[in-house]
Amino acid sequence: MDAITDTVRKDHSPDQPLAVLQARGLSKVYHMGEVDVHALRDVDLDLFEGELAVLLGASGSGKSTLLNIIGGLDTPTSGTVTFRDHVLTEADDAALTEYRRDHVGFVFQFYNLIPSLTALENVQLITEIAVDPMDPAEALKLVGLGDRLHHFPAQLSGGEQQRVAIARAVAKQPDVLLCDEPTGALDYKTGKIVLEVIERVNRELNTTTAVITHNEAISKMADRVIRIGSGRIVSIETNEEKASPGELSW
Repeated sequence: MDAITDTVRKDHSPDQPLAVLQARGLSKVYHMGEVDVHALRDVDLDLFEGELAVLLGASGSGKSTLLNIIGGLDTPTSGTVTFRDHVLTEADDAALTEYRRDHVGFVFQFYNLIPSLTALENVQLITEIAVDPMDPAEALKLVGLGDRLHHFPAQLSGGEQQRVAIARAVAKQPDVLLCDEPTGALDYKTGKIVLEVIERVNRELNTTTAVITHNEAISKMADRVIRIGSGRIVSIETNEEKASPGELSW
């Protein structure tokens, strides 16, 4: 990531967890004709090494906009995003592409699998361009699909397709996994299975993980719960005792 401007982080001490991502003063304004829509308003946020954070908010609160910006998919109107010692908001398109390719895994509400490729081939698409990827079959085994490698998406349930999407995201061994409403298109039972997979990836690979959701119950499995409303961080809470995904109900 040589094209990204280096910066020295002065606010970290050995007694604090290391912030993998830092956002400072983030604002995002969309100009809709004569109306300005403020999706984010002066947001400060840290995501720490190996944590599982839940960003909780209603539809339209700004949480997906925030995820898109820290994931390098969008740029803020003002403010900065720093990944380790690289200022993403000063990076050009090539450097942001490199950041997304090498350091971030994305999981969205809809699976975005290629229908004509098997589960294994969908994961291989990512591992072929990654710097230090997992074996694709091992990634699918990690999410419980070791026996479905050669099935096409149409032969898989919604939950299985979402698990393929998670395997695809983690196969490149990203520093950060960003999940936007990963259970939004799934029923209750299947959603809990997907959350178990996300928790396992976070725990076993120590991947810094952020899950965006409107579902209050999911916040119980997080290390920290970051509540977002009207484009602002409303509160940040630490769960002293985390619930396992299997204990959740909604």
